[in-house]
Amino acid sequence: MGEVNVRLDDLPLRDDLRGMTPYGAPQAALPVALNVNENTHPVPSEVADDILDAVARALRDVNRYPDREFTTLREAFAQYLGHGLNPDQIWAANGSNEVLQHILQAFGGPGRTAMGFAPTYSMYPILTRATGARWIAGERAHDFTLSAESAATQVREQRPDIVFLCAPNNPTGTPLRLDVIEAVYDAFEGVVIVDEAYEEFAPRDEPSAISLLPGRPRLVVSRTMSKAFAFAGARVGYLAADPAFVDALRLVRLPYHLSALTQAAATAALGHADTMLSMVDEIVAQRDRISATVSALGYTAHESWTNFVLFGGVDDPAATWKALYDRGVLIRDVGIPHHLRVSAGTADETTAFLDALASIGSRA
Repeated sequence: MGEVNVRLDDLPLRDDLRGMTPYGAPQAALPVALNVNENTHPVPSEVADDILDAVARALRDVNRYPDREFTTLREAFAQYLGHGLNPDQIWAANGSNEVLQHILQAFGGPGRTAMGFAPTYSMYPILTRATGARWIAGERAHDFTLSAESAATQVREQRPDIVFLCAPNNPTGTPLRLDVIEAVYDAFEGVVIVDEAYEEFAPRDEPSAISLLPGRPRLVVSRTMSKAFAFAGARVGYLAADPAFVDALRLVRLPYHLSALTQAAATAALGHADTMLSMVDEIVAQRDRISATVSALGYTAHESWTNFVLFGGVDDPAATWKALYDRGVLIRDVGIPHHLRVSAGTADETTAFLDALASIGSRA
């Protein structure tokens, strides 16, 4: 019999998933890859050695199921975050996307809505729709900022069940002040998710949304180890919330969802938090160097509290992206007209990007 090619549309897919596009960023073996906001610095050797030892010890019992409550890891996260948090206020999963998925499974779903303020992290609507809820796209100001008054007004008008606040925002890098979070929380009766994936790159004297948790049981603050901790390949995300909120997530998580090896590696890395975070200052320096240089080249660098820079004034983003690609540099076209985004890498990677951009010509 001849081979039959089956298309996705030929399968009995859920109707609400038809037409959706999976999340994805271009992957290419180029010398300089600055497109997915990774921490391009390698894990320090002394930390890697401890992680390897911890994983090796965990392997001795890998025939048994892991600690379902990942107790040791939750204790480590609580200690790292501070603010008087207890382990029963911590949750973790395989990357912050799974953390967000758990929240949507518990508090979203069919007949409910989730809202964010575009442009923002593209996984929010994907996760929302994939869990059966409807996505509502709110608006930001022309400079991508979000004021307390505007955010609260939009939330009151839409009355969603869940609101996503990316702080600072991806893909724009825009800061989000605590007054916005407070105003949104007070504007409705639903869940407020503050995604602080890039919090470690913000100015150190700026308070985290974790400081707002007391007395706000519908507020949750999500974090990741992928960025500042150079742990993207390990897939570890976590959150802080009221203990009752954490209990709700147990209703939807898969049994033993965090492997013993993941728990061991993450706990070991957290034991070296100071060392792991020592590279943050260097990344911030490269971020600011990118902002200053792209501005000097005639582009518009938007304020960023993250490990990347969104720059505008690009006449033809697709052509500029391709020209950089041809020069061995991979950055990201995030779909914002006349804009491109580049991650802050090592000093050498930053130099390679800036030299390549300069060689293209101003505002290509």
